[in-house]
This record gives sequence, structure tokens and C-alpha cells, in this order.
Amino acid sequence: MSLGGLLPLLADRPESRRLRAQLAAGVTEAAKPYLVASLVAAANGPVLYVVRDAEVAEPVAEALRGLLGRSVPVYVYPDRDALPYERLMPDTLAVQGRMSALTALTRPQGPLVVVCSARALTQPVLPPAEFAAALQEVRPGAALDPLRLLERLAALGYEPVAEVEAPGQMSHRGGIVDLFPPALVRPVRVEFWGDEVESIRTFDQETQRSLNPVESVWIGPAREALGTRGPAAADHLERLSVIGMNPDARARWQTDLEQLRNGQSFEDIALYLPYLHAPASLLAYLRDDDPLVLGDRQGIERTVRELEEQGEEVRDRLERDGENPPGVAPAFLAWTTLQPLIDGQRQLRFAGLSADEAVDLEHQGTALAPDLLPATSYGGRVRAFATDVRKALAQRQRVVVVSAQARRLAEVFADESLLGKAGTVHVAPLTDLPEAPEPGTLALVHGRFPEGWHSHALALSVYSDAEVFGWSRRRGGQRRASVTPSAFLADLRPGDFIVHQDHGIGRFEGLTKLANGGVEREYLHIAYAGTDKLYIPTDQLDRITRYIGMGDATPALIRLGGTREGARETAGQGERHRDRRRPPAAL
Repeated sequence: MSLGGLLPLLADRPESRRLRAQLAAGVTEAAKPYLVASLVAAANGPVLYVVRDAEVAEPVAEALRGLLGRSVPVYVYPDRDALPYERLMPDTLAVQGRMSALTALTRPQGPLVVVCSARALTQPVLPPAEFAAALQEVRPGAALDPLRLLERLAALGYEPVAEVEAPGQMSHRGGIVDLFPPALVRPVRVEFWGDEVESIRTFDQETQRSLNPVESVWIGPAREALGTRGPAAADHLERLSVIGMNPDARARWQTDLEQLRNGQSFEDIALYLPYLHAPASLLAYLRDDDPLVLGDRQGIERTVRELEEQGEEVRDRLERDGENPPGVAPAFLAWTTLQPLIDGQRQLRFAGLSADEAVDLEHQGTALAPDLLPATSYGGRVRAFATDVRKALAQRQRVVVVSAQARRLAEVFADESLLGKAGTVHVAPLTDLPEAPEPGTLALVHGRFPEGWHSHALALSVYSDAEVFGWSRRRGGQRRASVTPSAFLADLRPGDFIVHQDHGIGRFEGLTKLANGGVEREYLHIAYAGTDKLYIPTDQLDRITRYIGMGDATPALIRLGGTREGARETAGQGERHRDRRRPPAAL
């Protein structure tokens, strides 16, 4: 789903053109991603959007993905779960998110946006220069000695194993090198012909079965800190007194020091990041002209200062409990360190609606965005909603409704018994909104969106399920264990119903192999209403889930793109097909 057609409405406003390095006031939380998306679309590189806490980051990213579509990457940089000075094994999915974001920031190719929390800014990271030096791109046809690749992987902290099953591992047999860069969702298999890369394919770490070919792979560090300076770090850490440590903690400490002396990497090596690398923040990955967006400057500062106090309390507690030796280096970046980095960056700030930040409307350096206010909530009163929409259309307002129930709403708007013959609106659900609707028109978009907003200046109202029905299903709000393709497909039978995150309810018909550009890949064949078909590559299973309904009723299949004639075929998640059997032209 993409609402990219709404961005020009905002970009053409004189207020928006003045928002570069300015202050935006009077913007509701739900509409902030709209303003940020407009900024990202006009940017030539990365934009870092800092929100106050991690709970907000995923819904904000979901809104940005809906507004920017798949042409502009949106990354969430997750917090580390561990408190400062605390020993806690990292979450695999969170590490993947952080490494993916750092990789994208290191080699930006056009506009992209990274969403992070204030807490993430306080957590040290690999310095950008060292992270960039660790990255290597591998492509089929490239000249590369497999032994040199293995040496490099070892230096980056990859663990040699018999079979690669987890991020940060590598294996070698004959002319094949398997590795699992933490930034990737699945491991990759690099096949050599002598000193030349013959092919690169993803593979299932559970069955070790090769999956689909890839054009290239970026190989980065195996962990969030490198062990190359381990011997020097161990010398420094040995000077700390371990007399007061409890036996278990002292044993772990000595084991870690031994691994550091040997230049080895280990799972929680990031605990020693302040001793292995110079202190660096995520902010250091921005270039001077890359925009920094602060969702709430004062709130971010308060959060960082609170985290400083919490970090000092944790340090004292762990020393008293004998978990850490006294005198360890600071494990967080204080506000005094972050403030100059923030102030020196080109930025857009949002002033709170509660007037916690003074806004001087007469000041030359202050700019107001177009009025972006909360949308009216109806809490399931669909008839009242449809009536108000009809009134808005009569006033030449643009109305956009993003809903997982778009088909149902289309029937409501066409129901004469509800609205009367003169008040009905006949509209077909869409999957994308490439252009802004004309004034006085309604657009129904099938998809999910966190929250809507209203702007009188733009003659635009955007509604989501949250306003219309009083509920909203958020994807990605909770971390979940990754499911391998084989495990998912083992439970899926022809005839089972699935839900695609963009195209809705369909029926799984089975697996099929199709050739695209001379390369054969495996696809899931999904049937939709009528003769509509969707072919989904097996490496994109994260876009679908099993349908879970109430009772035994059979769900109604959805027509791809609605009933609009000439509906655009979708690429990136699979493609709509009518009575033809070919794979997507672009994925």
C-alpha cells in the first residue's frame, strides 16, 4: 500500500517549503509522519527521525511506509534491551534491525528514513568509519579468493561452525562458503568456481536447502563491536579490581577477558564496546546536510537525562551486588555529549501541542506547517461516518479512507437505505494512491494505517480503522520469533486462507516454479476473487500470515485492486495476474 499521492499536496504549500531547519507547531501526533514523509521524499539521502520512546517508533515507521511506498526504505533502529552496564544476551531481531539501519546509513543510495527513540541515541555504536571499513559487497562474477573471504569473516567476528544456523556464523566446504550477516533476514550461500564467485543464494537455516538467487550481498560485522582491539581492551580491564565480585560474575569476567586477549568475538561483546571503540552515537552516521527530525526536543532531552540517572543507579547497584568491578567506563552517552551533535545538525523540530515549548510566530526562524489536526473518531458508527463523509465531499474536501475493511465500506457508501439515493457514493477500493484525489472525491484504500488526520488548508481528511471502527491492528508492535520458510510452509495446505499485508484475504493454491529473466524461482500461488492471482516469492513470506477467523465461516476473497477498471499491477510483493501465468517483472 502507498499513499504517495498525498505528498505533493503538502510539498506545494509555502509553509512546507520553509520547514527546512525550522520549527513546526500545531501538528497532531498522527500527522507528524505525513510532514516527515514530505521531507524525506524531497531529500537526497538519509533522514533520522527521533521519537521519545520505542513504543512510538514502530507505528511511526508503519505510517511512513504507507506514505512513502516501497520506493523509499524505512528502517526502525531498535533499542538495546540491556540497561547500561547490564549483561543481557542481545535479541536477534533487534540486532538485525540495528545492523540493517547502520548499513543503510553507511551506504545511502537516495532518500531513506531511520526511526529511533531517544534511548537509542544514548547507546554507543561502532564509529561510522570503522563500520564502513568492515562492509564488503560480494557479487556473482567477482574475483574473490574464498580463503581470503574466510580470513576477513574471521576478523569481523564470524564464528566457524559445521552448519550455519544463527547470525554471526560461517562455514566452509569445498567451493561453498555459507554465512549469516546479522543485517540479513536469512543466511546466504556463496558458491565459487576457483577464485570467482559463481552464484549467491539465500538458504533455509533449518533444512540447509538453497532458496533464491540474489544479485549481491553486503557483508558486515558479525557483532555490534569488533574484537580487533581486544588485547588492548583486556589490558585496560585487567587493571580493575575484581575482589568484590561474586564467584559466578568473576568467572564470566575472566572468560570474557581471555576471549578479548585472543581478539575473539562473542555474543555479548557489545558490553565492552566503550573499551573496543571510540564513543560514537547514531547521530555520527549523518552527514552535515542530512536532516534530523526531533519529534519532541524537550521530551527527548528529559528522557536522556532520566536515562543518565538510571544508568548511574544501575552501575552502583551492579557494583554493590558484585556483578561488575568498580570503575568501569561509562556505558551510555550523556546529554552533554549528544547536545552539540544535535545542535550542529540540520533539523526539523516539532513543538508540542501542549505548549511545553514556546513558539514565537513572529520570529523569522519559526515556521508553521499547514493545520494538521486529529481526525474525528466514530467508534464503529459507520452510518454517521458515511453521512459526514458525504457532507465533506459536498464541501469539496478530499477524503481518503485506509481500511482493512475497504470492501465493506464501499458497500456502505453505495447503500441507498443508509444514505438515500442522492447521498450514495460509488467507489472501488484501491491498493495504492499514486495521485492525490481531486477535491470533492473519496478514495478507499485497502490496507492498514495507524491513525488519520484532517487539514482544512489542504482540503484533506485521512481516516483509518482507528477512527472509523475504533480499533487498529498494528504490525510489528511486538517482537516475534522468526519463522523459517520450511516451518511456515509445512503447516500450509492448498485451500488454506491467508492474509497478505497489502492485498488482504486470499487462498493458497500451492507452490510453483516460474522463470523470470532466465532465473527459476519458487513462488506461492495465491488465488483471489474472480480470476485474480498473486505469485509471492518464498523469500517474502514475512508479508503473509495464516487467516484466523471467528467460527467456521468461510471468508470472502478480495479482488486485487478492487473493481476499478485498469487497476495497476503491483510489484514488490508479488503481482496481480488475470488468466496468465508469469512471475512478477520486478521484485
